[in-house]
Amino acid sequence: MSLILYSNPMSRGRIAHWMVEETGAPYETRWVRYGPEMNSPDYAAINPMRKVPVIEHNGTIVTECAAICLYLADAFPEADLAPLPDQRAAYYRAILFGAGPWEQATTIQALGVDVPVDKSAMAGFGDLDRTLKTLLSLVPKEGYLAGPKFSAADVYTGAQIGWGVQFGSIPKTPEVEAYLARIQSRRGFIRSSEISNAAGAEYGPG
Repeated sequence: MSLILYSNPMSRGRIAHWMVEETGAPYETRWVRYGPEMNSPDYAAINPMRKVPVIEHNGTIVTECAAICLYLADAFPEADLAPLPDQRAAYYRAILFGAGPWEQATTIQALGVDVPVDKSAMAGFGDLDRTLKTLLSLVPKEGYLAGPKFSAADVYTGAQIGWGVQFGSIPKTPEVEAYLARIQSRRGFIRSSEISNAAGAEYGPG
């Protein structure tokens, strides 16, 4: 068995790194620098989008951070990172809401683009206020995004919530702070953060 993570410590690759740590599987990290290395023909052969993260599991390439989290949860069932197949409604919704409407809404905001009110139906997220309220409604007072057990949904969308609080796009409500305390106290989060932080000075965009 081989598992390789291609990432950069200053990227969404931190989410995939956390997920890899949660599986408990041995893995190799290959840091990819922004610029010529990420845009090289060799890396483009791994990911034509020329971005991170990517995992390579027994020769199979998986790109897109949400897809990586879903794939790893199924590839390593012993880690218990996904609900049973007939109990996955909240699980899929939480992950894909984070990957779809929330990602779109926050990117548009960061770019300083205002979606005209009469065009909001064309945007997958509608408007930022509605998207934020919906995201906050998913945060549980107890337990996790997909139910009473931690899952890949807490890695992917939980990381998005953590970044939102860090950068001020999500308010620090008591429910949000308590939820983040639960997920960020996990060994997988702590270990992956330590590794990425240590590599940041050498491989970050600066």
